[in-house]
Amino acid sequence: MFLLRLLLKNAFRHRLRTGLTLVGLVVALCAFGLLRTIVDAWYAGVNASSSARLVTRSAISLTFPLPLHYAERIRAVEGVEGISWANWFGGVYITESNFFAQFAVDAPSYFALYPEFVLDDTERTAFLRDRQGCVVGRKLAARYGWQVGDVVSLRGTIYPGTWSFTIRGIYQGREAGTDEQQMFIHWQRVAEAVRQRAGAGGLADHVGVYVVSVRDPDEAPMVSQRIDALFRNSLAETLTETEKAFQLSFVSMSETILLAIQAVSFIIILIIMAVMANTMTMTARERLAEYATLKALGFRPGFVVKLLLGESLLIAAIGGALGVAVTFPVARAFAASVGTLFPVFAVSPLTVALQVLAALVVGAVAAAWPAWKMSRIDIVQGLRHVA
Repeated sequence: MFLLRLLLKNAFRHRLRTGLTLVGLVVALCAFGLLRTIVDAWYAGVNASSSARLVTRSAISLTFPLPLHYAERIRAVEGVEGISWANWFGGVYITESNFFAQFAVDAPSYFALYPEFVLDDTERTAFLRDRQGCVVGRKLAARYGWQVGDVVSLRGTIYPGTWSFTIRGIYQGREAGTDEQQMFIHWQRVAEAVRQRAGAGGLADHVGVYVVSVRDPDEAPMVSQRIDALFRNSLAETLTETEKAFQLSFVSMSETILLAIQAVSFIIILIIMAVMANTMTMTARERLAEYATLKALGFRPGFVVKLLLGESLLIAAIGGALGVAVTFPVARAFAASVGTLFPVFAVSPLTVALQVLAALVVGAVAAAWPAWKMSRIDIVQGLRHVA
């Protein structure tokens, strides 16, 4: 207790310098936490993917659709448990800035493959019965103030025209990492509209991707090969991969940016470490005579080390606690400002742990050299410093 009181008095002996050091620590740790959260948000879809689901798309490009009759052939492949399909709708809600994911899905089979989308039975039934209906995520509904029964109008881009949908349900994520900012509409309605404009067949009988569930996740690679072999040398060859690999294909497009963000987050910690080391070096120089006096009175060099190291760790701990506390409101404000760009944006326990670890490492490393130097100080030279 005595040592703690002594450390507190020493730490705030120069309040301005300590205060500025704390501000630097808080800003650095908050920036570190925010950048790490951005990286986590980028990988949220990958982390939330299921090992029991595969995605089958065109081997040429995701923009090339696949024939609808592929569904029954895929369903008959050994190891396949269930199948559904989806199209990217790409409508605009009021303005282009109101971006959110919209998928035209085969509702009965699609939600059966995604148990993480929790939807009330009554709302699910209402959606299945209404071709004009839609289901939206909880966060998306909260963002625009939507309620069940509201009508949402979208301006079509891929599918021209004005489309109106009645919200029949609002789903919640079973886990914290589940995307709750999506909108699901009936694929059959979109197909019928395309068929009326273009006549029978055509793009109305095509889908964007197939979602396939497998009985045994360990057999996913083999099932993928069987599906692709089924359509090899056809007019529409397929590429089947795990849902995680499918999500990673989008993340890889911005991998360089993510690496840069991670590098910047660690550079920030190195900069504040240098600032903290400078602060502790100045502190040690100012108290040179005090440490010499302590050694002259019989205190061992280890006590001097404890004083400097303890003071540095105390400042780092206070700055770390404040930095972690500030990160949460800053992250919420950032998430609100970017809208639906990051469907899942939350500070993870791992990020908090890294912030705390970074603060302690900064405190320990910053005091290491001054503490070692002061422990080896010559008593006579130190006392001369008084004069």
